[in-house]
Amino acid sequence: MKSLLQNIVRWSACALLAASLTALAGDDKKPNPVGTWKWSMTGQNGQTRESTLKLKMEGDKLVGTISGRQQDSPIEDASLKGDEISFKVVREFNGNKFTIKYLGKISGDSIKGKSEFDRNGEAQTRDWEAKREVEKPKADK
Repeated sequence: MKSLLQNIVRWSACALLAASLTALAGDDKKPNPVGTWKWSMTGQNGQTRESTLKLKMEGDKLVGTISGRQQDSPIEDASLKGDEISFKVVREFNGNKFTIKYLGKISGDSIKGKSEFDRNGEAQTRDWEAKREVEKPKADK
């Protein structure tokens, strides 16, 4: 009986250790949205536009700005669930406000997803893929 009890305790300890190591390994793979992300897209007139998304964490809250049309706009309703990121941007052009919703999946140093917006009363979607910009070391003065 004593041998059976010892085996149960050993197997339980092994199972607990394995579960703990698996949980720790999973934490290492949690996507990190913080950084500067860049991508380009072609507009209606064939002109290429560069976009820059700057993300940071303030406590548990994801915040940031996105550049475009010669101005930075704050992101709103940002969410990070696992590797899925979403946020929206409200912009104004020629006196008209419009909202672009971004949905994407973070994988390492890239985000791939879709943006959704309304143009002339019709819902439009566009693929986007951003790459994280590698920070260059600051030179000593």
